Amino acid sequence: MKLFSKNMIILVFVAVLAFFPLYIARDAEFAGADAQASEAISALNADYTPWFESFWEPPSGEVESFLFALQAALGSGFVFYYLGYSKGKHSANKRDQA
Repeated sequence: MKLFSKNMIILVFVAVLAFFPLYIARDAEFAGADAQASEAISALNADYTPWFESFWEPPSGEVESFLFALQAALGSGFVFYYLGYSKGKHSANKRDQA
């Protein structure tokens, strides 16, 4: 089997894994974990008061989503840079020893 056809099979498989759950739960409400947790806490204890408040509230949900995505991108960038650097260093050491 050619490499291109293997990659296409993997791509289709990933697309099915990504969109199949969304298709099954198409009428579901996708609320964030924060909203669900606050609802559960208020249902368990109506007199609950938080320990502290945020010192800065983002102006909108879009800004909050952007900051979360930026944090995830930077974190994954650092992790995968380190993995690539380590792999390159390991390969260079093997090549120098041979």
